[in-house]
Amino acid sequence: MINFTKAHTLGNDFLLIEANQDIQASQLPDMTRRLTDRHTGLGADGLILIKVIDPDGSRVTFRIFNADGSEAETSGNGLRCASAFLFYYHKLAGRVINFETIAGEHQAELISQDNNHFDIRIDMGQPKFSSKDIPFDDGSEHEFIIDYPLSINRKVYNITCVSTGNPHCDIFAERFFPARIEWHQIGREVEHHPFFPNRTNVEFIRVLNRNEIEVLFWERGVGETLSSGSGACGAAVASILKGLTERRVKVWTNLGALVVEWDKDRLFQTGPAELVFEGRSFI
Repeated sequence: MINFTKAHTLGNDFLLIEANQDIQASQLPDMTRRLTDRHTGLGADGLILIKVIDPDGSRVTFRIFNADGSEAETSGNGLRCASAFLFYYHKLAGRVINFETIAGEHQAELISQDNNHFDIRIDMGQPKFSSKDIPFDDGSEHEFIIDYPLSINRKVYNITCVSTGNPHCDIFAERFFPARIEWHQIGREVEHHPFFPNRTNVEFIRVLNRNEIEVLFWERGVGETLSSGSGACGAAVASILKGLTERRVKVWTNLGALVVEWDKDRLFQTGPAELVFEGRSFI
C-alpha cells in the first residue's frame, strides 16, 4: 500500500510519494508506469519521490520519473509541486526549500499560498549551451546550437538547443500546426533523433512580442504535456539567445502562464502549483 498526493501546475500533473515508505529502488520504473497510467492507474505525467533529509535546514532529495518509467534529471514544474506538498503539510521550517536533484541543487521560495494553491519561485540554475552539455552529437563539437538545420523525413527544421538541467530542443514557428497529430509526430521524431543520445524534450514556440511567448510541449518519456517548467525555461532561453525577447519572459501554456527570468547567469521561474487529492494505492 502506497500513500500518495496528486498535484499539478497548469495541467502538468504528478504523483508525489515520500521515500520513507516501503519502496525498493528497483521497483520505481515499473511502479511509475503502472501508477501514472491514465486508464488502469491513477493517471499522471510523472512520479516524484521526495525525502526530507534535514527539516531544520530545509534540505530535500528529489527524484522524478517520466510516465514511461525513465528517470529525468530535474523538472521545474515537479519542483513546484513537491514544494507545494512540503509547504502544505508543514514538513519543513521556513519559506525556502533546498532540493538535491541529479542535475544539482535547486532552491524553491514560497511567494504566496491560498489553501492548497501556491505560487512558487524556483532557481533553475545556469543554462548550458555546448553540444557536450546538452548532449547533442552530430560528430562535431558546438559551443552553441542556434538555428541548426536538423533534417527529419526530408524536411529541415532549424532547431535551437539548450540544457536547463535536462535537454531541450526548440523549434520556432510563425503559427502553430493545424493538427495535433502533425506536431506530435515531429516531437516524437526529434525526441528519438540519433543526435540526442539521451533523447530530448521538444518545445514549439510562437513569439507573441518582446515579453511573451506561447509554447507547445513534447516531453521526453511522456509525450504531449499541458505545460513544462524546464521546457518553459528552455523556450525562454532559446528566444533570448535568438534576440527575439527580453530577459524576462511570460511563457503562455494551454492553461495559463509561467514567468522565466534570466538574471545574469541564473534562471528563475515563478508559477503556480496546486494539490489535487491524496490517497492510498494498491499498485
